[in-house]
Amino acid sequence: MNLLPFDTVLPLVLLSAAVATFVDSRLEEIAAALPAQAPAASARPHTLTGQIRTHVTFHSQFLPTDRDVLVYLPPSYDDPKYASRRYSVLYLHDGQNVFDSATSFIPGPDGEWHADEAAERLIAAGVIEPLIIVAVGNAGAERANEYTLTRDPGFGPTGGGGKADLYGRLLVEELKPLMDRTYRTRTGPQDTGLGGSSFGGLATLAIGLDHPETFGKLAVVSPSVWWDRLAIVRRVRKVANKPPARIWLDMGTNEGGAEYSQTGLNNARLLRRALVGRGWNEGGDLKYVEAEGAGHNEKAWAARFSDILAYLFPAAKK
Repeated sequence: MNLLPFDTVLPLVLLSAAVATFVDSRLEEIAAALPAQAPAASARPHTLTGQIRTHVTFHSQFLPTDRDVLVYLPPSYDDPKYASRRYSVLYLHDGQNVFDSATSFIPGPDGEWHADEAAERLIAAGVIEPLIIVAVGNAGAERANEYTLTRDPGFGPTGGGGKADLYGRLLVEELKPLMDRTYRTRTGPQDTGLGGSSFGGLATLAIGLDHPETFGKLAVVSPSVWWDRLAIVRRVRKVANKPPARIWLDMGTNEGGAEYSQTGLNNARLLRRALVGRGWNEGGDLKYVEAEGAGHNEKAWAARFSDILAYLFPAAKK
């Protein structure tokens, strides 16, 4: 596959704020729309599958917005035969959209990742190891600020971003210790994953690089590479000592409509090349996927979530 040189790609990503917002249109505009437009959860039926526990209004000393945290437990969790078993954990951003159509931003079955159904199915089939999935709610109007590693003055209405370091501290210093105290988790980085889409993809990679002692499996799904003139690419290029993180990176081929989809693909390829340049091995600890025809939405991410789980948390070979 021929990759465009950096000097060719860079002009493509220096988009106006309006165009950049369109490229990342679906989730990036949750910030402004969510409080006023999201249907009330009580107006829609829940679509939860399996055993899911809720931690309401989780509070952080690092960020002001409280958020709900939903925890999926594997089928064997409460079986007395497995009372001493501990489980790997995958933390996912935008928790409202992970399990439940009653809380997802877009109503209906296409508004959620169906992560609970995928996990139940793959665990039962022996494709993946039984694991815990922690869905961390986004902060509504503060979502873009919390999920971006640098400020981007051109983005405008959300305040410019740059709080991913604080969000990372929320995860590492507050939420993960709570999960480890509450549930039978495996606590090392080799058993702890982080994942998200769009701005959540940016947050995943940035936080994963900043906290390799915590997160060793990263699902970087449709990342908003364009943010702050490819800030995430610059961050990867600064990696001095490659951490032993296993990374899934993907992008749909129709994420921004006909006019802008190629830009998204070029950006994703540039990020892939930066990772390879810092020592990741495509086909080994780096899986890169271009999803044919996939858009920038939960339906597309749900369609490849099973593959993400199978790559990051495969069942042990017998």
